[in-house]
Amino acid sequence: MAGLTDPLPDPYPVRRAARVSGVVEPPGSKSISHRALNLALIGRQPATIENLLEADDIAAFRVVLDAMGWRLHSVSGSGLRVEPPLKDGSEDAVRLDCRSAGTLLRLLVASCAVTPGEWILDGSTRLRERPIGPLVAALRRLGAEIDELGRPGCAPVRVRGGRLAGGRVEIDAGESSQYVSALLMAALNAEGPIEVLVPVLVSSPYVDTTLEVMADFGAPVEVRRDGEAREFRVEPRGPQLANGRYRVAGDDSAAAYPAAAAAICGGSVRLRGLSPVASQGDRAFLGLIERMGATVQATEEEIRVEADGTLTAVDCDLSAMPDQVPTLAAVAAFAEGTTRIRNVAHLRIKESDRLAAVATGLRRAGVAVDELADGLRIDGDPGLVAPPGAPRIPIDTYDDHRIAMSMALVGLRRGGLSIRHPEVVGKSYPGFWRDLSGIRR
Repeated sequence: MAGLTDPLPDPYPVRRAARVSGVVEPPGSKSISHRALNLALIGRQPATIENLLEADDIAAFRVVLDAMGWRLHSVSGSGLRVEPPLKDGSEDAVRLDCRSAGTLLRLLVASCAVTPGEWILDGSTRLRERPIGPLVAALRRLGAEIDELGRPGCAPVRVRGGRLAGGRVEIDAGESSQYVSALLMAALNAEGPIEVLVPVLVSSPYVDTTLEVMADFGAPVEVRRDGEAREFRVEPRGPQLANGRYRVAGDDSAAAYPAAAAAICGGSVRLRGLSPVASQGDRAFLGLIERMGATVQATEEEIRVEADGTLTAVDCDLSAMPDQVPTLAAVAAFAEGTTRIRNVAHLRIKESDRLAAVATGLRRAGVAVDELADGLRIDGDPGLVAPPGAPRIPIDTYDDHRIAMSMALVGLRRGGLSIRHPEVVGKSYPGFWRDLSGIRR
């Protein structure tokens, strides 16, 4: 098995597993790592972030902080010490390369609006296609100076840092909850209280994660709900850790892959290093695979997922955890009956058009799937196995880590698949191939 620093064969052959068994400790949460670094940036105070995810998206954040003048020092145990610049601002515009990290771009558009200096935010070709227009519009209404330098509503943008005015603003979060998270954190450096009205919010658990991390940084937010609408009130206060240290919880999104492997292949996987409190939205994925036939047992120390490989289809709305649509689709490929995944049209503006990418990959693997406007319909086949001696089918990943990992799960039970550009998993879960190999039996 290739190590984390060894080159991977491309395409990467996924060996079939008779069952899975073992212990997996997922890396630090990508969502929480982003938010912790962003709050340190907004607070302009030294901080030590422990168990920080070591992956491509967080590496991009580290490069950005360095370009902004922050001093970074690695500490033991996947930790990072961040110290603010000795002086604010710069005479010249500073280019910040967000690479392909959509979360980073959206957080920075707001954070740079309250950070002295002139900042030009850009990234990969795909990142330039991902929308930020509603966030830019809301920030402008609060006094931010932002110029779009290319396609309207997308990167690159120029942001002149200062302070946001207080007041009330409405934001359209029908495309991404990240707009709300970015605005709430930036509001901590406003001239007065900011009230944010959100009539429609997709992926709401990610905003709940933002609120939890803000509270950990000493900046609680008042929340009022009226049906689907939410209203947030943020009092301006510099976020600051009580003891200058923050520990990132294990990633429930990453944990979903070994959990799904147990459901698909049968066996037992023990997940360690996760928070005993289900604060991340993707923890709910475990409830879905329970509905499909797996058994999940949680203690303070670990979560155990057991299954015999017998699965039944589900009909579910995954708008609250869209990152797990490809994972659930992989499980559904082997479930008895037809699985319907609903209300996830916004997946078309992720790292790839994930609905199209999942449908294409599953069809190549021999699964009957219909791509719908807002989701997928998958006719499972419990007996799906690669014919003996058949050549491996290469699966495109579209530079999308979640497509690579979910289609690898299909190959784990079906056999006969190989994953193109396997290194893309480094965006969120660099140890994925090692962990997958470690539980295969």
